[in-house]
Amino acid sequence: MQYTISATVFLAILIVVRLRRRTEARSRVDEAVTVFTAVVFGVLIAATAWGRAILQLVGVAVDATH
Repeated sequence: MQYTISATVFLAILIVVRLRRRTEARSRVDEAVTVFTAVVFGVLIAATAWGRAILQLVGVAVDATH
């Protein structure tokens, strides 16, 4: 479990660094790599207790708006 959390933290930092760049400076490949990284981050975080807590918060927010 600790490996998953470490990989998740690494990917979160990587996503923040990549998204801080200006949009004009990105190529299509660069954007695709960022999207792929974000998807992998989502898959890794979903398996953790923190990911389940975020899912519950989103569910509460959706229920409150309907």
